[in-house]
Amino acid sequence: MTIHVIWESAQQLLGDEAVEAAANAALDYGGRSGASLSIVMVDDKQMIRIHDEHLDDPTPTDVITFDLAEEAGDEPLEGLPAELAELLAEAPVGELFVGVEMAERVALERDVSSARELALYVVHGVLHLCGFDDVDPVDRAAMRVAEENVMGGLGYAPDTAPHERK
Repeated sequence: MTIHVIWESAQQLLGDEAVEAAANAALDYGGRSGASLSIVMVDDKQMIRIHDEHLDDPTPTDVITFDLAEEAGDEPLEGLPAELAELLAEAPVGELFVGVEMAERVALERDVSSARELALYVVHGVLHLCGFDDVDPVDRAAMRVAEENVMGGLGYAPDTAPHERK
């Protein structure tokens, strides 16, 4: 399985290897090791368009996650021609759109590095694919613990700055 990193943003705050490492670490933590993903790094303009189109919210955000396996209904591969089954097995199970300009702004506000903030967005988005949520306070606390564990495993220092934005 593979992770495809696509830079549609002019700013590249992390190398592809660091993005892939963050995604793989979150997949491992969330129990979906080896899943294929597409991770698209976008600017505010693209993020606003995607956020508005899919969630009816015309504001920039940090990361939007699409669970493609969920959308496809997890169709069984049995009975399909071998070539098609192999192709589908390699298809991405998720697609993340990650806000690069948002990471830069928030990193300044939170006094952390832009690279760390962007890695956190990747981890956060992948954890969503693994079933973590952050809608209610209990789920949000579990998400924060998962993020902290994954980021620590990647070698990032603990982050004590508040995550919730006003």
